[in-house]
Amino acid sequence: MITPSGGPMKDDRIGPMNPQLAVRVAIIGSVALLMFAVIFLRLWFLQVLTGNQYVAQAQTNIVRRVPVAAPRGSILAAGGQVLVDSVKVPAILIQPQELPVPLQATASGLVRQPPRDQVVYDRLARALNLSTRPQKCPFTLTADNGQGTLVTQQFDPLMGEIPCIIAQHAAQITIGNVTIATNIPVAEQAYISERQSLFPGVAVSQVSVSQYPQGQLAAQLLGTVGPLNQAQTHQSQFKGIPPYDNVGQSGLEYQYNQYLQGRDGYQRVEVNALGQFQGETTPVAPSPGYNLRTSINLPLERVGTQALSTSIARIGSQDGGAFIALNPDNGQVYAMGSLPSYDPAIFNKPLTQQRYDALFGKNPQDPLFDRAIQAVGPVGSTFKVISSTAALQSGTWSPNELFDDTGQVCVSGHCFHNAPGDGAQGAINLVQAIEVSDDDFFYHLGALMNVSNPIAQPEGGPLQEWARKFGVDRRPNIDLPYASSGTVPTPALIQAQITAEHQCDTATGPFAYTNGTATSSHPQRGFHRSPTHPPGGCGIADASTLGWTIGDNMLMAIGQGDVQLSPLQLALVYSAIANGGTMVTPHIGQDIQTASGNVVSRLTFAPGRNLHISPSTIQTIQAGLRLAASGPTGTSTDVMRSFPLPVYGKTGTADYIPTTGPYAGVDTAYAWYACFVPASATSKPIAIVVWVEAGGYGDQTAAPVAREMLSQWFFNKPGAFVTGSSTSH
Repeated sequence: MITPSGGPMKDDRIGPMNPQLAVRVAIIGSVALLMFAVIFLRLWFLQVLTGNQYVAQAQTNIVRRVPVAAPRGSILAAGGQVLVDSVKVPAILIQPQELPVPLQATASGLVRQPPRDQVVYDRLARALNLSTRPQKCPFTLTADNGQGTLVTQQFDPLMGEIPCIIAQHAAQITIGNVTIATNIPVAEQAYISERQSLFPGVAVSQVSVSQYPQGQLAAQLLGTVGPLNQAQTHQSQFKGIPPYDNVGQSGLEYQYNQYLQGRDGYQRVEVNALGQFQGETTPVAPSPGYNLRTSINLPLERVGTQALSTSIARIGSQDGGAFIALNPDNGQVYAMGSLPSYDPAIFNKPLTQQRYDALFGKNPQDPLFDRAIQAVGPVGSTFKVISSTAALQSGTWSPNELFDDTGQVCVSGHCFHNAPGDGAQGAINLVQAIEVSDDDFFYHLGALMNVSNPIAQPEGGPLQEWARKFGVDRRPNIDLPYASSGTVPTPALIQAQITAEHQCDTATGPFAYTNGTATSSHPQRGFHRSPTHPPGGCGIADASTLGWTIGDNMLMAIGQGDVQLSPLQLALVYSAIANGGTMVTPHIGQDIQTASGNVVSRLTFAPGRNLHISPSTIQTIQAGLRLAASGPTGTSTDVMRSFPLPVYGKTGTADYIPTTGPYAGVDTAYAWYACFVPASATSKPIAIVVWVEAGGYGDQTAAPVAREMLSQWFFNKPGAFVTGSSTSH
């Protein structure tokens, strides 16, 4: 619009800018400028200052680490012979987190594994010629219920062989690599490696497996190796070990795992964005574990095993037995064996539950059970050295005191007799009683050492006191896991058994019916009993037993009744008699070495425990044991008399009725022999204990094994298998 003067006409509709508006515009403009500045600076930082760093990171994103387990150290015999070695073999692994659908170690994840993963499993099974036919796959899963409580569930879904192996592995272990097969032919390795797109989550690698040059020899002593399980991840000795690693599960492998384990390495494998193999970069080599040198004398171990096998075969036993040989002065274990044995190499490859059950699950012989340190039972007359010590040390009896054996000992209307065929021995002292293994003599000692008031003396008298001093009721401090403690019969023990039997018979206490929260002594809907109540009583104690009696102490004095020892415990008792009264610490490990044989550490063990037995007592018992092995009426004279060195030995025959196995419910007998050649007679002292299940008389089945071992130890040859004929207990 033009004014009459020709200038522009002022538009009254546009007012002057509000100062507040001007401030807002300025603020918005400043913020926008600042944002642009930040973005610009960030781009400059990423592109210019740290560009090389992110390029390097982008490159490492296509590099995956494939763990390479360290070879375990070897276990060596005293002479350096290899008992267990570690070798690398080609293997096919499943990497659960690299599967098309990463595996979840949950109940649903293991039972219903994703179809896309199943495709990989089936494809791999065909390549390896494994079964895809669904079979029951039992496994147990322990997991947190979300409230901080571990809940255990059992499953047995139908699965193929490969998914079953993975499920059983993942149920026990934090998810890690799963070995599916070992010793894979080159053609199969190449087929899988060249077709990684068809096998996502499958890796061709090398794993270290244990090799056993001696076969089944000392299998239980050496132990097994297996995947680290969830419970073990919380144990200090397995701290820091990757969840996919194998660790020692039993025997020396478990005890010395910290030295044998080694440190894992890894391979750097390049893959493209599709996960396809592109090549390898520089690997980080694993560090092998140290070697363990033991005190095991390999020839003696081999002879003991062969002799025990021969003895078991001669009697046609369906059970087994055990032996142990050690230095009675320092506790070094020279040999330890348990039969039946097994091939430990079977654990080098995954075992399905069906295969494990076929080998071990329903086998009453239980070859995984180390009878030398885990089995406990009555030891018969070999226990008489403890009874003798207790009687002499307590002043109950003296070395030259005589007992008139008429063939029976009667107390409170009950008569106890010598073993069948032994008859009456007449007037005999303690040395002679040990020589002929006179039961009546030791029944009498048991009666003399019984407590007069079981309620006031619940732990018993001198016999129980010395049994405890000899370590009968304590676990031997040997460098092996799972060694059993024995049992010392006492009034308190008998009363506890009677109470438990009453509770079991009446469904009360821990034997009551329960629904998980409430208990009842009567069956109710939704209630169950645990343990199951068998018909005719629970078998914990004789329902007619009123409590501790003098007869219990008399039976204990001859190694019967409720007294129980393991072969190792008995060997320690006889070692103490051999060395003058010291309970030595049994041990197998000698030193830790590098692969080249350099000693890293020498193993040390606790000193022995002095029992403070008088020299007179030791001399008296040793005299009896010497006659028992070589005297005119000794119970093992026919086996040991011709041996060139002085043997001190005692037979034992222990009656028992097994509750399981081929002899369940049948009255049978353990055969025992315990002996030693002391340092006073040789520079190579040795103590040996042999036990044959269902072996009958000790002189006939156990003593011949000890004779073979003594001959090998002193003369480097076992000699002829000499069978005794004595039927004395």
